[in-house]
Amino acid sequence: MSSNDARGGWDFDAIGTPEDFLSSWSASRGNLRRFFEDHAAAPINEESQRQAGEAAATQAVAAIYDMDLNDFHAGVDAVAGAIESAGAIHVSTPDPDVPQDVGAAAFFDVDNTLIQGSSLIVFAQGLFRKKFFTFKEILPVVWKQAKFKLTGSENADDVSRGREQALEFIKGRSVSELVELCEEIVDKRMTDKMWPGTKQLADMHIAAGHQVWLVSATPVQLAQILAQRLGFTGAIGTVAEAKDGVFTGRLVGDILHGPGKRHAVAALASIEKLDLARCTAYSDSINDLPMLSMVGTAVAINPDSKLRKEAEARGWEVRDFRSLRKAARAYGLPALATAAFSLTGWRIRQKLRKE
Repeated sequence: MSSNDARGGWDFDAIGTPEDFLSSWSASRGNLRRFFEDHAAAPINEESQRQAGEAAATQAVAAIYDMDLNDFHAGVDAVAGAIESAGAIHVSTPDPDVPQDVGAAAFFDVDNTLIQGSSLIVFAQGLFRKKFFTFKEILPVVWKQAKFKLTGSENADDVSRGREQALEFIKGRSVSELVELCEEIVDKRMTDKMWPGTKQLADMHIAAGHQVWLVSATPVQLAQILAQRLGFTGAIGTVAEAKDGVFTGRLVGDILHGPGKRHAVAALASIEKLDLARCTAYSDSINDLPMLSMVGTAVAINPDSKLRKEAEARGWEVRDFRSLRKAARAYGLPALATAAFSLTGWRIRQKLRKE
């Protein structure tokens, strides 16, 4: 038997001992690896790692939330700004006696969903009372409020322009001054504008152990104070940049309107480990369709005509707490006034008979 046969076909007399072979093979492998690293597949440097990570994140965000990575980043900025504003991600502590249903949450729009009318207008009025701007500067805001009351729906351009005005009004002012004003606005001007039916829905979620979040275009400080007063988990709103405790007049992330709400909710769901299929969203406006469409359950509250039509087409629940307005549309104000006078007269006659 030849040495080749005895050693499994290898001619060790030619290449030396097995140790020599292994050393030679390791050196060859090292040379081959260096060739590929230097020429075919260069080592991943910092920039390449960033690009690879961004590509993976882009795929993940698209697969999970069906959105662009830049939009997700804008949502993260909004959530991060809200956390910085409150000093914590949650503004209220859940009741320790209520078992928490981890992963479930409810997202509530504010204007005309939780409260009657526009919180931005109430905010602007508060700024005016504190002399943040002149009467001439507030006239466009008054006009937008009139349109909102007449139509029952908000205009995206009005919201965007209102945000720009508010940023300009608070530029150079201290954050503490604005927080104090927001507390006054919530306590004196907003709690009495609550839709009781919407508040009951939010309380039902809290009782079920769900997180409850306000998601609004209103300034984040105002939204967070309102959430705190109501015992909600937290709030995401439009974040104005501040440095050294003073507002710069610039925006952080999205304005929380339309698609901006969807971006922020996606970021929040990622941070809080929420299962969007088990979440519920409430809004009155067709502008919030992106947020309503991303959750398992969508409910139209006091909907504008476009959202009502969309909700009916999609089989979403519709709740309208504007009973007087609904009755006025159905029967007309003169008929309602006549009925009211008739009812009052009947009650007076009944009382006189008893006496």
